[in-house]
This record gives sequence, C-alpha cells and structure tokens, in this order.
Amino acid sequence: MDIKALRYFVELVNQQSFTRASEQLYVTQPTISKMIRSLELEVGQPLLHREGRRFWLTEAGEIVYQRAVEILAHLTQLKAELIDLNQLQRGQLRLGIPPMVGHLYAGIIRQYRQAYPNVEMTIVEYGGRKIEQAILNGEIDVAVTMLSPHAEQNLNTLVLDSYPIYAVLPNVSPWKEMVKMTWDKLRNEPFYLYTKEFNLSDCVQSLCQQQGFTPQIAARSSQWDFLVALVKSGVGVAFLPEPLCQRIQSEGVLIRPITPTIDWRLSVIWHGERYVSRTAEAWIELCEQYQTSR
Repeated sequence: MDIKALRYFVELVNQQSFTRASEQLYVTQPTISKMIRSLELEVGQPLLHREGRRFWLTEAGEIVYQRAVEILAHLTQLKAELIDLNQLQRGQLRLGIPPMVGHLYAGIIRQYRQAYPNVEMTIVEYGGRKIEQAILNGEIDVAVTMLSPHAEQNLNTLVLDSYPIYAVLPNVSPWKEMVKMTWDKLRNEPFYLYTKEFNLSDCVQSLCQQQGFTPQIAARSSQWDFLVALVKSGVGVAFLPEPLCQRIQSEGVLIRPITPTIDWRLSVIWHGERYVSRTAEAWIELCEQYQTSR
C-alpha cells in the first residue's frame, strides 16, 4: 500500500473533515479523495460510509485505520532511530507540557537548549489526559504532567515534584473568617474547573464524590488566570496548585488549604514499550539530575 495514501487516510479520519485534512496536509480535497479511492480499490471494499458531507468508517475502514496508525508510528520510530546516529547533532524532541506546568521547568528547557542547540524542540501544550494519549499514540516523545490515577501501565514515569492544591475563593465573608477549608463547606458553591482534558479536574470531581456530593460546575477553561478572574467576580471557587497560588496572592482572592488535600504530583512520562529517541533520553537524563538535586 502507498504510505502517502495511508497518511492521508489517517489524517482524514483524525480531522473528521476533508477541509481540515487538506489544510493539515497542504493538498487539495480532490487529492485526498483520489488517495482514498485508490486505497478502496486496493482493499476491494469501501473504507468510508458517506452521507452528504458526513462520513464514518466501515468495518474495513476501522481495520485499515488501526493498522495505518501502527505503520506510520513505526515509520516515525525508524526515522528517529536513524537520526540518533548523528549523536544529537540534529534531531527533534516533541515535548508535552500542560499550560500551567511550563514555567516550573523553564530552567530544564534552558539547560536542554544550551546542551543540544541543534535539536529542534517542539513544545505541545495539552491537558494531562490528552498528553497521556499523545504519548501512547506516538505523537509526542516525552512529557511533564500530572499523571491520572488510571494511567496506562505501559507509561514509564519519573516523579519530579509534588505540591498541594488550594481552594481559591472570593475575598468576602464567610470565607474571610475561615482559615482552613473542607470540601463539605463548598458543596453549594459554583465550581470553576479546568476542561475535561486536565487530570486535575478529574481529581477534584472524584474527591467531591468521595465526600458525598456532586459539584455544581459553573464553567470550565484551559486557562488558569481566567478561572481566577471568575472567582474575583464574587462567587464560586477554583482550585490551583501552590506554585500558581503564589503568583496570585495579591490579586484580591483568598487562598485556603483544603482538607482532604489533593497532591499535584508532576512526573516525566514516556512510552515504556517503544524505542525512546536519544533526544528524549537526554531530556529524561536532565530531569533525573533535577530530581536528585532537590
């Protein structure tokens, strides 16, 4: 089978749109359609059910898609192994870091750039759940994130830091008089959480369930500063790790420890059953040095 045709097919399925796929691949929509028809002729049956502009995979399409993803991942791995022969004189590192984590490890990023100036580093800012999936899919090489409680077994991890999560509340009564907070006191408050791709949101919701209530989720965002702005409007609660709380102490909100606490455990993660590129190994080595120096 034509590798390019498989790549076009996978991108089309991932994007769920001929228009978006053509934009990502920098080709015309008729070119993609021609490649798909070529694959269907080779397979001997349709790969897509079509209904107007909508489409979905046939049973044959599901099989071809899954195998194509594996084939393309193997090709990417092959290229990575060959690049390693140059001993990091060139290469790529695809690093996943959630938006609220990056500033904590700017020092390691700077060290990496100084040590390996010819390595092209691409930083992908996803939420923790999406980062884990991107590692499993081979879309990124290594990441620093809060690991989910139900993370896949084939992820290798290296714990870097652990911070408590604090409740962020409006600077009004009755919160002013409360030095410590419990989850039960928040059961009737609107919750401002990260989007569902962030593992911290899962942890907050799970702990609320353990405390016997379902939180009232008033808003979600991937931007922590927007969540703080919602709290400053005078009602509701957000939850931020200690390093971010230190940055907003003078912004007219209250920061309170909450019991039981949630630990924001940040780990380096990478695929445990795939080849680890030399560029990723170099990142892991720097993180190990950081860990031992703590």
